[in-house]
Amino acid sequence: MVIFNDGVAETRTPDSQVVDTDVLIVGSGPAGASAALFLSTLGVDNIMITKYRWTANTPRAHITNQRTMEIFRDVEIEDQVLAEATPHHMIGDTVFCTSIAGDEIGRILTWGNHPARHADYELASPSLNCDIPQTYLEPILVKNATMRGTQTQFSTEYLSHVQDADGVDVRVFNRLTGSEYTIRTKFLIGADGARSKVASDIDLPLEGEMDIAGSMNITFKADLAKLVGHRPSVLYWVVQPGSNIGGIGAGLVRMIRPWDEWLIVWGFDISQGPPEVTEADALQVVRNLIGVPDLDAEITGTSLWGNNEQYATHLQSGRVFCAGDAVHKHPPSNGLGSNTSIQDSYNLAWKIAAVVYGQADDSLLETYSVERAPVAKQIVTRANQSGREFGKLFEALGLEPGQSEDEMHAAIASRKDNSVEGARKRTKVREAMELKNYEFNAHGVELGQRYASTAVVSDERGPTPNPRDPELYYEASTDPGVRLPHVWVGDSRDKHSTHDLADYSRFTVFTGTTGSAWEDAAREVSDHLGVGIDTVVIGPDRDTTDLYFDWDRVRGIAEDGAILVRPDKHIAWRIQTLPENPAAELRNALSSVLGRDSGLTVGRAPSEDSHPAHAPSHDKEGARS
Repeated sequence: MVIFNDGVAETRTPDSQVVDTDVLIVGSGPAGASAALFLSTLGVDNIMITKYRWTANTPRAHITNQRTMEIFRDVEIEDQVLAEATPHHMIGDTVFCTSIAGDEIGRILTWGNHPARHADYELASPSLNCDIPQTYLEPILVKNATMRGTQTQFSTEYLSHVQDADGVDVRVFNRLTGSEYTIRTKFLIGADGARSKVASDIDLPLEGEMDIAGSMNITFKADLAKLVGHRPSVLYWVVQPGSNIGGIGAGLVRMIRPWDEWLIVWGFDISQGPPEVTEADALQVVRNLIGVPDLDAEITGTSLWGNNEQYATHLQSGRVFCAGDAVHKHPPSNGLGSNTSIQDSYNLAWKIAAVVYGQADDSLLETYSVERAPVAKQIVTRANQSGREFGKLFEALGLEPGQSEDEMHAAIASRKDNSVEGARKRTKVREAMELKNYEFNAHGVELGQRYASTAVVSDERGPTPNPRDPELYYEASTDPGVRLPHVWVGDSRDKHSTHDLADYSRFTVFTGTTGSAWEDAAREVSDHLGVGIDTVVIGPDRDTTDLYFDWDRVRGIAEDGAILVRPDKHIAWRIQTLPENPAAELRNALSSVLGRDSGLTVGRAPSEDSHPAHAPSHDKEGARS
């Protein structure tokens, strides 16, 4: 059979061979590679395929927020990521200017770098955010997934699938051999990007539009240390009228590696069609935005892409799931793309593992959509709103449609005027810049996700109120459905985050000294349900002490109460005080979370030589043992 792919004839040879696995992942980007890593960490057999011959070839996503870094910490790759990343303190002096070498309009201390915000970030998490381009992150994810057990297949294209009550038959095409074959899998994850074929094949319900605006990427190398080293940031926003290739008056100079590798994002009017960009054109845009007419810059690539505003309202169909850009498509504002993609997979992987091991009913899998679809809507809305909020800055500067280039330059310069009108304009500019905190310091959006599903057992208490703006500020609590609060605990020799004590392969019960009866209860329920449950007793008589008394302030229950934490670090259930029969209460709660009748007993273990909920262990380098 001969088909045409991007205008190239390919011969496909049918192959009767069938390969079996527990999970097939289509796509090796942040969502797909992290799903593979999480599943392999949990000991679940999986195959990851991608039609490309290697990982991302352009920097794409880069800001990596605290929630994602916590996840990397959980699966023991945080140090590898930090070794390749630009650290927190070097990414936050975000500049607005007329060119890098020209006038500054103002700066915002972003990503928690302002002293007034830095404490919020330090208190909220054991990990700080950083900047790692997708070209550096994807190989780390793929390497560790493969080392832990993933069968990674490059140059292998998803064609179609048919699912039945027991699994999914997936047809794939080997681009090297020209052969087709079938992979039989229990579950299929489509992490194949914004134009996902898997999502299309299951007809995911989508709201919003694609390609609502046009953008151009120009990557280049140039030593800009003298222009930016004193104001280190990952983002330099340039408000500059005019362009000989259809620019719309605002561009972004983004640091890829400090301070000699860069990416420019320059908008174009998509209604006029894509512009033709020569290397000379690209070099001129670079020189214009940097503000150095004779800058010695090496153009390394150009590409065009569309801004999207679309999200899925349901993320799965039967045994087929979609994650990442396949279900939330938006501009890079707020740096939410790859972070949300990885967090999708973190939510889904432990649920698939629980079903594969017979520890949960299939109904647990439906909670993936119930919990993550609202997040998809939230971040698509937030990212697009952040993009539109730039209009306030243009308005404050006096920039209007139809102005000539000279008029626009004059409007920008008038903010310096020694006049009442000049003072008024400066106030408006400051207010417009403060509005951008909703893009660059949206801590509540990043950490404040609250799940409501059958995998969360709600209590009679309402949500803990947040006295501050919930988009800008994160408020720690132990409400069912929210992320486990981070505090430092330990003893006279060691210090750990509460997150470090809740393993991804197990459920964890947190209690205090007078709640020690929960230890026996957890063992009894673990044996009865075949589900691993650790108990962490925090008290001065134990190995884990409330070092700074922060756990006492945030736990939201009495010392003898209990908090049940899911593998993904979200609160599954809590009880205020020790009941008469703690084992019965815990069994009922966990059975509800897993969609099980509490009378059911032991599920299948991940491995013959481990506890039912223990995945095979791995060392610090990620090798399975």
